[in-house]
Amino acid sequence: MNASTSPSSDTPARRPIRDLPDELVSQIAAGEVVERPASVVRELVDNALDAGATQITVRLLAGGVRLITVEDDGAGIPREELPVALRRHATSKIADLHDLETVVTMGFRGEALAAIASVSEASILSRPAGQDSAYLLDARSGELRPAARNQGTSVEIKELFFSTPARRKFLKTDATELAHCVEAVRRHALARPEVGFAIWHEGKLVEQWRAVNAASREEALARRLADVLGEDFVAQSVAVQRDSGGISVTGRAGVPDAARSRPDHQYCYVNGRFVRDKVIAHAARSAYEDVLHGQKQPIYALYISIDPARIDVNVHPTKIEVRFRDSREVHQAVKHAIEDALAVPRAAAQAAAAAEAAGTVAGAATPPVGAAPAFSLAARAQQTHMPFGNNLPGQRVSDMGALWAPMRSPAPQATVPAANPSAELPRPTTVPAPLPLSADELPPATAPGLPAAAPALQPVAAAPAAAAPAAAAPAAADDAPHWPLGRAVAQIHGVYILAENAQGLVLVDMHAAHERIVYERLKASLTDQQRIPSQPLLIPATFAATLQEVATAEAHAETLSQLGLEISPFSPKTLAVRAVPASLAQGNAVELARSVLGELGEHDASTVVQRARNEILATMACHGAVRANRKLTTDEMNGLLRQMEVTERSDQCNHGRPTWRQMSMRELDALFLRGR
Repeated sequence: MNASTSPSSDTPARRPIRDLPDELVSQIAAGEVVERPASVVRELVDNALDAGATQITVRLLAGGVRLITVEDDGAGIPREELPVALRRHATSKIADLHDLETVVTMGFRGEALAAIASVSEASILSRPAGQDSAYLLDARSGELRPAARNQGTSVEIKELFFSTPARRKFLKTDATELAHCVEAVRRHALARPEVGFAIWHEGKLVEQWRAVNAASREEALARRLADVLGEDFVAQSVAVQRDSGGISVTGRAGVPDAARSRPDHQYCYVNGRFVRDKVIAHAARSAYEDVLHGQKQPIYALYISIDPARIDVNVHPTKIEVRFRDSREVHQAVKHAIEDALAVPRAAAQAAAAAEAAGTVAGAATPPVGAAPAFSLAARAQQTHMPFGNNLPGQRVSDMGALWAPMRSPAPQATVPAANPSAELPRPTTVPAPLPLSADELPPATAPGLPAAAPALQPVAAAPAAAAPAAAAPAAADDAPHWPLGRAVAQIHGVYILAENAQGLVLVDMHAAHERIVYERLKASLTDQQRIPSQPLLIPATFAATLQEVATAEAHAETLSQLGLEISPFSPKTLAVRAVPASLAQGNAVELARSVLGELGEHDASTVVQRARNEILATMACHGAVRANRKLTTDEMNGLLRQMEVTERSDQCNHGRPTWRQMSMRELDALFLRGR
């Protein structure tokens, strides 16, 4: 009996509660702060920046496992403070709770040096201004002795994880660890263009970014982005600038064509600190929602400035995460900043840049004596045009005389004046009437409450010929260079439009382009107060719901009604879908309800409403846009081009596909080996 009631021999004996040794505490902290050599590099560069350094040099051996040295020219550490610097929770960054709630420095926790020293052989060499000599502190022995050094600090970390061999086994190859160290420095370099950075590995210079001196911070950031991420990043991005409610969003956002398969070119900074935040990432993705194709990832570098009291940076040991007091406000600021930057059509900007480049090249290149005259745009314009239209009678290729007869007696042609390459291409002063649709191309009858289509989408029969002046008149030859998308010259298989501009040839997907134009008009015509029309279900669709889904359905009943959805509790654990949007009546009601409830549970209601509306309007625009194989007149093609030049986000259709492509004369000449 006693044997059956005695405790099992496998039960461990109870251990008393006691304080842990300082060494063990430091190693536990190191497990949070020091994941790999790149973590050490990040912490030491943080300290160098907080010290006001203008030049930081990182030296590595074996990917940072054998040696990490970070040298700076900052303020330095006085002799009497060097031993204190290695104590846990010792820092000069904060002194009270108010300082912690308004942190403006990169570091503030005061545990990085102590944690790093507990798993490595560390030493600090520093000399502040006004001190006779530098002093070297050995972290293992605590010995402090004079040494030679200019003003600044050098921190040397040898044999990382030598005291914890198990941690060292989890490290990757030297090349992989080096790549992580370089990325850690790159993140700092993108935010601090006024600081120079150099990375050495095994005695060889790996990366170097010199300090940038510029008239404005925007210019300095653009130059640093070009140095670090490449000239293509700046060339394929647009400037972002928005100030809203005490939140400033600046930087550059990549155009949709520059999107990548991986999110490896997404950099976001809050008050100069690199962060990974779900709110900001979702806001950026939402801004690209209807201009990105498939699952591609946008590229961007965003710099957010906000009152330090409105954010909490003390939520993660590595300080890579932050918490906003009002995340919705930050979400809207980032989203609208990127949307505004991407909304401007890029045709005019590309034309102006090409004209400026052409002017620079023309001014720099001086043809040698006796050289053949340059084949300029003006020279091309003076050549005789070959008739190319529906009225030209067909000729057999064998009948060469008849084929070339029109060229022998040309009609008088207007001469195109040479465009001034250095001048910015002016925008058209008048906007042509929208491209009409035939009766069979109109979208299906829409339910009450939604705009039937844009006001301009009228059947051709309803638009009398007298209204032709409202549409774009046939472009005169001397006006073509002044239009960013040029003058329409032909249509290919009823799908593509060929246009000629100052840079060369423009190829336009007419359905994709008109789809975007109709979509933007529908969005503008639907006010925020209008509700999406709903279609009641004859038999409600019920499904088993989680407690969170039931709570969301009850809390957001009004929002669901705006979206055309009626979802009500059927039982404590069951929801019933009684109405769905009219345009989605043939879809799966349960899947739609789960998707919308999931969005409402994670994001702001207004964001979900806007996204749902845009999806419905995009479907209407796709059905309402001009179809392939429809023959357009020259007036209609030119009218479509003029609308593209003034419509927001007209460079991509609603599905993220490009609407037009430019082929320069250089590219066309290369196709035919001209000049070789």
